[in-house]
Amino acid sequence: MPQFQYKGRSRQGEAMRGRLEAENEDQVAEQLFNSGITPIEIQRIEEEKEKSESPRWRTYLRGVSLDELIMLARQFHTLLRSGVPILKGLTSLIQTTRNPLLKEALQQVMTDLQSGIDLGSALARHPRLFSPLFISIVRVGENTGRLDEAFLQLAAYLEMEKTTRDHVVQALRYPMTVLAVILVAVVILNIKVIPQFASAFAKFNAELPLYTQLLMAFSAFFVAWWRELAIVVIAAALGIRFWTHTEQGDYLWSKWKLRLPLAGGIIQRAVLGRFCRSFSISIRAGVPLVQSLTTISNVVDNGFVGARILNMRDGIERGESVFRTATATGLFTPLVLQMIAIGEETGALDDLLMETAEHYEREVSYDLKRLSDTIEPVIIITLGVLVLMLALGIFLPMWELSSAAGR
Repeated sequence: MPQFQYKGRSRQGEAMRGRLEAENEDQVAEQLFNSGITPIEIQRIEEEKEKSESPRWRTYLRGVSLDELIMLARQFHTLLRSGVPILKGLTSLIQTTRNPLLKEALQQVMTDLQSGIDLGSALARHPRLFSPLFISIVRVGENTGRLDEAFLQLAAYLEMEKTTRDHVVQALRYPMTVLAVILVAVVILNIKVIPQFASAFAKFNAELPLYTQLLMAFSAFFVAWWRELAIVVIAAALGIRFWTHTEQGDYLWSKWKLRLPLAGGIIQRAVLGRFCRSFSISIRAGVPLVQSLTTISNVVDNGFVGARILNMRDGIERGESVFRTATATGLFTPLVLQMIAIGEETGALDDLLMETAEHYEREVSYDLKRLSDTIEPVIIITLGVLVLMLALGIFLPMWELSSAAGR
């Protein structure tokens, strides 16, 4: 949204100046008149890159963790609940914040507040740090005078998000470590081990099995072209990353992730749990349904599900019920749809959505605990195939040559 710089006079004749976000000059003038300020000059500020985005290397190197955002939300809640003015509370937070990126952002937020910008708009100028849901809940808390409760809800939401991520990392740590070890072992075998056997077999001038010849040919190709192969792999990874950041690529990649053999169902339930919890928090905070769904479509972190949520928003704009639009997406189970229908009829949609989110989160937690047990046989089979390949390609010809030499 464009920003405008204004100069005006208060009812007492005091000179006032600051910045506001609005669609045009007329909306700025209307906001000023409603605040008791008579505008003298309104000038649009040319768009420029946010100062918070300038030190990108710092953002990529460290960024702001979920733990720090949770602590920030809880500190805001405590300060506001204690009756501390928001500018004074921000001063205390800046002094106690250790993350330089977050401290810089809070300093800019305080500067914006002093110039007349509301807290939600000030936070929105730092999209790398604060999600659309975070900003929407803060804005609703400001409009309803319940900003302390808004930060408490955000802290609870972020804590649940962190718990889910920790479970995913814990479940994938063992299989990813084993797969990394297997990859390193394959590279070492092709560079160091197999060429040694190839030179030994060449001395005997014996006819080797076809499988052994293929294995040694692949090793020779890998040794000769490993730099080019590394470049191709890196280029492919960068190309896929760029493609998944396009609108169509993100949609197709997100759709494919939901169909993965082992993790697809877990990812889908985790995304739907995030949707239900975010939707419940938005309704409790008083965010309109259409605005909530627009915001949540960017929060679920899945382009395919986000597009379905936008379809729900369009249906609600046409006057359809939440139950009917949720049914049309094809994402929810009959049990969840029934809970949504009951919540809509009884006016307790936020409570039942929260129960639905907890239901999904329990399933995800259970599935993540079983994921390591499910992947372990796959890893064992992979190791067995690797050993079998070495036995057939390397050790079997050695045994045959040793037997021939003995005879």
